[in-house]
Amino acid sequence: MRKFWKSLFLTNRFFLSLAIVMVLMVFGQYYKMFLLAGQLAFGLLILLFVIDMMLLFTGKSSNRIKAARILPERFSNGDENEVSLTFTSSFPFKASLTLVDELPKQFQKRDFKELFKLSPGQERKFSYQVKPVKRGEYHFGALNLFARTPISFISRRYIFNQDEMVKVYPSFIEMRKFELMAISDRLTEIGVKKIRKVGHQMEFDQIRDYITGDDYRTVNWKATARKGHLMVNQYQDEKSQQVFSLIDMGRTMKMPFNGMTLLDYAINTSLVISNIAMLKHDKAGLFTYSNTIHSMVPAARNGRHLQNIMEVLYNQETGYLEQNLELLYAQIKSKIHHRSLMMLYTNFESLSSARRQIPFLKSLAKNHLLVVVFFENTEVSKITEKKTDSIEDIYIKTIAEKFSYDKKLIVRELKQHGIHAVLSAPGDLSVNTVNKYLEIKSRGLL
Repeated sequence: MRKFWKSLFLTNRFFLSLAIVMVLMVFGQYYKMFLLAGQLAFGLLILLFVIDMMLLFTGKSSNRIKAARILPERFSNGDENEVSLTFTSSFPFKASLTLVDELPKQFQKRDFKELFKLSPGQERKFSYQVKPVKRGEYHFGALNLFARTPISFISRRYIFNQDEMVKVYPSFIEMRKFELMAISDRLTEIGVKKIRKVGHQMEFDQIRDYITGDDYRTVNWKATARKGHLMVNQYQDEKSQQVFSLIDMGRTMKMPFNGMTLLDYAINTSLVISNIAMLKHDKAGLFTYSNTIHSMVPAARNGRHLQNIMEVLYNQETGYLEQNLELLYAQIKSKIHHRSLMMLYTNFESLSSARRQIPFLKSLAKNHLLVVVFFENTEVSKITEKKTDSIEDIYIKTIAEKFSYDKKLIVRELKQHGIHAVLSAPGDLSVNTVNKYLEIKSRGLL
């Protein structure tokens, strides 16, 4: 009985009809004609109410509406993700339906409502898009359907798909976009530059017959003397090199940009780089750290390795403590004994803060090829481009230009110590970092 009352809701049409009856009854105290009309209207109201209730609640009505929310196995952070809904009606009349979907609290949307009608036996599908800007677990509540007959005095509530959870992973949609472009050799379409190879890689592949157009410097004279015709050495890109993403999770990575933190952009880019590196037959690894080491994934290249990296990254959160590069250096020195490419994602807001970390960066760069990836402050850049109309505007623009210039000085100072640097706006981070990785591979620096 309790379940029945919980699913029964009176509609506005019922209350409006009841108000009309009451008005007729009030006027019926003075005019008998209105009293008779009020009595007839009240009787008709009760009759329609009973018919409405029987249509909705008797027989097999509990199974006459079917609905399903179809969720993907995972959401991609920072991208549009599709949620599909399917509805089927077996009512003998055209049902009016109101859909209320209880979205996860992270979306902060409490007014999701759709109105539509279903004919007998009709199936309807539609979908909507959600864009998460934070990684982690997203819990969907109930999928509520309120069904009404053409009389529409009452509505019945149906509940489906309660308590579903979807994990939000780093942007695998962006990763796949880069992967498809790399496979089809169309990376230039998304801003990745074509970089000319400089010299030869050191890894020998095979000796083969000379073909017109081959570089004469690759001629193998000993093999040529034995065979009696020109033979050349063939080289290939060095493979199985280690590429580590070092992700700073300190307070400087908490800064937001377009609804996402700098940490989210760094994680999305590290996933792209890991995937591109594995496509290039390199091994990808991971460190996340702040004042302590949060996680470490050894460099590898196998079928499930990228999934393992995603599982580690999907619930990483920034803290409010300073990064400890000394601890990171000690961990890398004890665990990684082969020269590797280290892509360090961090942020410096001033030249003085960068200089405090340079001794540790120099120590790291002695044994590995280090690339420091940090962020432009786009809000500051916008200020430097504004026109000034007052002395206050001039002061603000001057300070903003000073901050922007400090970022360029950090890049220059890092290069002076033999450390590669990438300074990028958050939105362009993946493209700029992939460009740097391909440049390093083409020049044979690793």
